[in-house]
Amino acid sequence: MSETAIKIEHVSKVYRLYHKPLDRVKESMSFFRKKEFHHKFYALNDISLEIKKGESIGIIGKNGSGKSTLLKIISSVLTQTEGQVFVDGRVSALLELGTGFNPEYTGIENIYANGLIMGYSKAEMDDRLDNIVKFADIGEYIHQPVKTYSSGMFARLAFATAINVDPEILIVDEVLAVGDAKFQIKCINKMEEFKAAGKTVLFVSHTLEQIKRFCTKCAWIDKGNLRVFGDASHIIDEYESEMLREAMEQKALEDKENILSEMEVDANLGKIKAVVCEKKELNTFDDFILDIEYELFDDLKSDALVGVAFYTIDRQYIFGPNTYLDKFEIPSTKGIHRVRYAVPRLPLLGGEYEVDIGLFANRSIVNLDYENNALMIKVKADYFTEGLVHMDHQWEMLQSGEGEKNGK
Repeated sequence: MSETAIKIEHVSKVYRLYHKPLDRVKESMSFFRKKEFHHKFYALNDISLEIKKGESIGIIGKNGSGKSTLLKIISSVLTQTEGQVFVDGRVSALLELGTGFNPEYTGIENIYANGLIMGYSKAEMDDRLDNIVKFADIGEYIHQPVKTYSSGMFARLAFATAINVDPEILIVDEVLAVGDAKFQIKCINKMEEFKAAGKTVLFVSHTLEQIKRFCTKCAWIDKGNLRVFGDASHIIDEYESEMLREAMEQKALEDKENILSEMEVDANLGKIKAVVCEKKELNTFDDFILDIEYELFDDLKSDALVGVAFYTIDRQYIFGPNTYLDKFEIPSTKGIHRVRYAVPRLPLLGGEYEVDIGLFANRSIVNLDYENNALMIKVKADYFTEGLVHMDHQWEMLQSGEGEKNGK
């Protein structure tokens, strides 16, 4: 028996886009339809992906990247323009709110209608009805037309129906985002049960921590292309860093200009010549080693100091040691000097970080040279904690309310 649940081979989805409606008419009436008035838009471009049975896969990417298009093709809502899709097992898909539901039908009627679409008889849906109604938990609204539902009630009914028709493959596309926290917990717990039973889950969410916690693997779709597929935690760290970098690119440029204009720079006394990092891609707790070469053009009348500053991509200040504060004396004489900065067991968690380097005199009052974002480092971390840095810690149970209640 095959271990593959879904196999996607060189799948593309192409749309014809016209500048104005009349162009569509002109193209249809052109002689032998040889003249084209459209341009092609690739919602998906040559996607190949294999998903094993029992895997939980997150799908991430910016709005318009092609995530929903891919899920619709897998669930047969759309047909691909090119390529092949092989699906082994019954698929239950929660796509955009409204997909597959008739707004004029009541909740009960939509439950039966969806069951028929899935291939179940009325008698089989009778057996499942109580569980669906109980899970949805929308009270008397279950007997009202779904056009009267709030988005939250709609999501409750959609998820309850999808999860209780015993599919081998469950597809969830942003539906949980409209539910309250209690409902989200309930859904995730049900999805965990589903996963534990060896079934396959495809999960789209802009709440990336949900994907990091629930999914084992992740596919990053970027402008219709599969950018990378692999470990969920590492890919999400990389994705978040890139989103921050794009958002902060202009701001970082402005910050650099402000730093250089606000600081008193005396290039006649010294400059940073080279910054060499032993490796720019690390894992949490790897040793971080940085060699800094600086040149002084004359003997200084005060102590020189070198500083290193760590920032997040959006320029949140993390840590900024320097040789003066650490009472480490470096040469202040004319010539070229090299100093090594090392962090044993770097505690930074997954993400990308900017490192600034500065050369100063007079306890950092006088700036001789400053390199904003002298280098960028990428840190990978297995998902074992959250935040920016890991701090050694411990837990201790002081009291158990249940034990006290039982008189223990």
